[in-house]
Amino acid sequence: MSVIAALPAPALSPTRSAPLGEIVRRFTPNWFTVTMGTGILALALKQAPFATPALDRVAEALWIGNTGLFGLFSLFYAARWLMFPREAQRIFGHSVMSMFFGAIPMGLATIVNGLVAFGIPHWGDRAAALATALWWVDAAMAVVCGVAVPFLMFTRQDHSMEKMTAVWLLPIVAAEVAAASAGTLIPHVADPEAALRFLVLGYALWAFSVPLALSILVILVLRLVLHKLPHKDMAASGWLALGPIGTGALGLLLLGADAPRVCDAAGLPGIGAVAAGIGLVGGTILWGYGAWWLALAVATTIRYLRDGMPFNLGWWGFTFPIGVYAVATLALARGTHVAFLGTVGAGLVVCLALLWVTIAARTLHGAWNHALFVSPCLAKGAIPKDLEADFG
Repeated sequence: MSVIAALPAPALSPTRSAPLGEIVRRFTPNWFTVTMGTGILALALKQAPFATPALDRVAEALWIGNTGLFGLFSLFYAARWLMFPREAQRIFGHSVMSMFFGAIPMGLATIVNGLVAFGIPHWGDRAAALATALWWVDAAMAVVCGVAVPFLMFTRQDHSMEKMTAVWLLPIVAAEVAAASAGTLIPHVADPEAALRFLVLGYALWAFSVPLALSILVILVLRLVLHKLPHKDMAASGWLALGPIGTGALGLLLLGADAPRVCDAAGLPGIGAVAAGIGLVGGTILWGYGAWWLALAVATTIRYLRDGMPFNLGWWGFTFPIGVYAVATLALARGTHVAFLGTVGAGLVVCLALLWVTIAARTLHGAWNHALFVSPCLAKGAIPKDLEADFG
C-alpha cells in the first residue's frame, strides 16, 4: 500500500550517472511497498484455484526475488541513517512519509508467510524456526509503528481534515498483518503452550489494529464528502482502505481455523469452535464491507484515469490491498465451500498479476533513470517550521 507525497520535492535528474550516495540520501521507506506488492502476489499465486506446478515455481521465484529486494532496501535505508542522519530524521516531522514506516513490517510479513508457504516444503523445521524468529521481529516493529507514528501525528506533525488520505492507515494496519501471519505459523508450532501463545497474541494484534483502522475509515468517508477526492498524485491512496478490511477478514479466518486444535490441546474445549464460527461470520461481514470499498476504489480510479494520473511509487498502492482481499476471498471460499467466492478470488488474483506486471515494469524504468528517487522530506516547508531546527 503506498502513495507518494503530493508536496513538491527535490528529485534526481533522469540520468544513469547519478552517484550512489545521492540515491541513498533520497531513499525513503515507501520503497518497501514494492516488497509488499510483490510478496502478496507470490502468496496469492500459490493459493489460486488455477495454481499449477509451473505457477508454483513462478510464485516461489517471486518470493525469493522479493526477499532479495527487502534485504537491498533495508541496506539502502540503513545506509541513509548512517550517512545522512540529520536529513533522515526529517521523516519524523513529515505528515505523509512517516506513515510508510508501517510498510517495513508489512513487507517483512510477506517474507515470513513465504517461508511458511515455500520454505517449509524445502527446509522443514529450519524454515519454520526462521519464520517464527522473524515473526517476533515483525510483530515488535508493527506495535512500535502503531503507537509511535500516531504519537508523532498528535504531537509533531501538521495534519488537517482536508489533507487527510487513507495513507493514515499504513502504520496502523501493520499489526493486523502480523496477526494474520501468526495464523499461518500456528499449524507449524508443535508445542501446545507456544501455539496458544501465538493464538492469543494473534487476536491481540488484530484488536490492536482493526478497530482503529475502521474508525479511520469512518473519518475518511467524511473527509471525501466534505473535500472531495485527493490530488491525482495521491490517486492510489483510495485503494488503501481495502487493505485493513481484507487483512482483518483474513486474520479472523486464519486464527479461527487454528483455534479448535489449539484450544482443545490447551484444555479449553468449546472455545475453539466458537472462535472458528466468529472467524467465518466476521470474515464474511468484513468481506462484504470490503466489496463496497473495492467498488468505490474502481470508480475513483476511472475518474483519475480520465483526468490524467501520473505514475509514481504510489501505484504500488493498488497491489497489496487487492492482494490481501483476494487471499481473504480464497480463504473464505475454502471455509464456506461457496463456489462463487473461489471464482471471485481467482479473478482478483488475475487482476493483481496484471497490475503487478504493469507497475513493476514502470518502476524498473523509473529506478533505472533515477526519476523515482524522490525524498519529499527534503523539500523546503515539508515539515512544520518549529521542527526545522530539530531536523536541519
